[in-house]
Amino acid sequence: MTEMPKTQMLSGDGITAPLRYATFRRIWLASLLSNLGILIQGVGAAWAMTQMTASADKVALVQTALMLPVMLISMPAGAIADMHDRRIVALVSLAIALTGATALTVLAWLGLITPNLLLALCFVVGSGMALMGPAWQSSVSEQVPPEALPSAVALNGISYNIARSMGPAIGGIVVASLGAVAAFALNALLYLPLIAALFLWRRVAEPSRLPRERFSRAIVSGVRYITNSPSIKIVLMRTMVTGVIGGAILALMPLVTRDLLQGGAQTYGIMLGAFGLGAVIGALNIGEVRKRLSGEAAIRACTLSMGGSIAAVALSHQPVLTAAALVVAGAVWMMAVALFNIGVQLSAPRWVAGRSLAAYQAAISGGIAIGSWGWGRLTDAAGVEIALLVSAGLMLASPLLGLWLRMPRIGARGEDAEVLADPEVRLALTGRSGPLVVEIEYRIAQDNARAFHNVMQDVQLSRQRNGAYGWSLARDIADPELWTERYHCPTWLDYLRQRNRATQSERALHQQAMAFHIGPDPVRIRRMLERPFGSVRWKDETPDRAANDVLPVIASAAGSST
Repeated sequence: MTEMPKTQMLSGDGITAPLRYATFRRIWLASLLSNLGILIQGVGAAWAMTQMTASADKVALVQTALMLPVMLISMPAGAIADMHDRRIVALVSLAIALTGATALTVLAWLGLITPNLLLALCFVVGSGMALMGPAWQSSVSEQVPPEALPSAVALNGISYNIARSMGPAIGGIVVASLGAVAAFALNALLYLPLIAALFLWRRVAEPSRLPRERFSRAIVSGVRYITNSPSIKIVLMRTMVTGVIGGAILALMPLVTRDLLQGGAQTYGIMLGAFGLGAVIGALNIGEVRKRLSGEAAIRACTLSMGGSIAAVALSHQPVLTAAALVVAGAVWMMAVALFNIGVQLSAPRWVAGRSLAAYQAAISGGIAIGSWGWGRLTDAAGVEIALLVSAGLMLASPLLGLWLRMPRIGARGEDAEVLADPEVRLALTGRSGPLVVEIEYRIAQDNARAFHNVMQDVQLSRQRNGAYGWSLARDIADPELWTERYHCPTWLDYLRQRNRATQSERALHQQAMAFHIGPDPVRIRRMLERPFGSVRWKDETPDRAANDVLPVIASAAGSST
């Protein structure tokens, strides 16, 4: 983690507190310029498409081309961010985006751009940014202390939306006066400050105690963690639904300008600027909203306001009224998206932060990409006004999801717990020895059976999201006080990872389960090699393997755990 001077280790409640930290400040300012360039390019691409084709489907697909890569490669991108130096990953990602932006500029300048080629190069730029997203967002916790993390997340949202408030208007002016080629070229140039800021970041990575996971296993670990985390699953489902429905206003903005307002590129930029201005207002008030409202109440208020704003945009033919509705829409959209982001980021421990944020990005961007395609098709069939009214109706109805998928309470970030002492090992093992079976015997008073069983349901999710599989809980029919928890890990190395991935709250949960144990003897733990083929001496002359062949755990603290 980046080392911070003592003078900087001051806690701050304000939204600007993270800007005290030089590394975060440099990257934040550079990312503001980069976001500005991306939005200027977006204006150029969307408007260029409206000039090349009259198809609403093609116009909406520009948004899909930029957002779909996030959905497709977010989980691999998250795994890469967790496995490798996040600074290097971000630099490689920017190089990919810069290549796409440069190619788009050159081909447009030569007059060789076509609708399909425009979509393809937007997809390349989107792919670079999709790869960068998890590395960038998960590295925020390395640039600021934990108490400043919520403000840093909000500031990153503000960065994008400050750019959104100015970028489209600038883009509209650039496109109207110099053409789309200038917009594409300006985007390519504005990647350079962020590349320079990342080069200046002297990231000090904490060395891993264990060998790096294989890429495929890292993806599986991320998916397993998310599927066994009920709170994260709920946030992701609500995020995707909001993205699908709310994607209409983002995807159809060029058509709102052209067909409902009878405007040009400059009007389009102003409309997007109004949405971005509202988003900045929303981001600045996230802290106040979090203090006053629960997660569910805040999301309900945001979606209801968003639905009303989209309806106003659909029915308005006056630029001033449309812009006012877009300010409100931008504010509540930003609040909802930031609340979803904070919920995921504060729920995931550091070892899986990149993959959890990748899943969040896939949910929001995939929702917008799928929604954009659907809203474009509906617009071709029924018109812009009808499509927006349908979107507004669905947004107004979306709070009903809270009856089944209630937003969880957002708590503190799950921090890593202390490293456990080595388990006792007398059998020579390698990292690939396995599967490993763990059995834990508890003796539970019969009066506490139901309470113990309920706690063990949460223990099951904890074990499974950290790497265990085949979990079961059995009760002895001849001795009803005896309970046996059993689970598997694929290899010895996976078991070492699993037992040390638990957060402080998960360790407390395990201790809560052990507190039910009664009797003079402690909880009994057995760790067994399920397929001990390589551990057996098949001939008398075969030498024993040395004890130092056992893969050790580098323990810094003793502790009783499984």
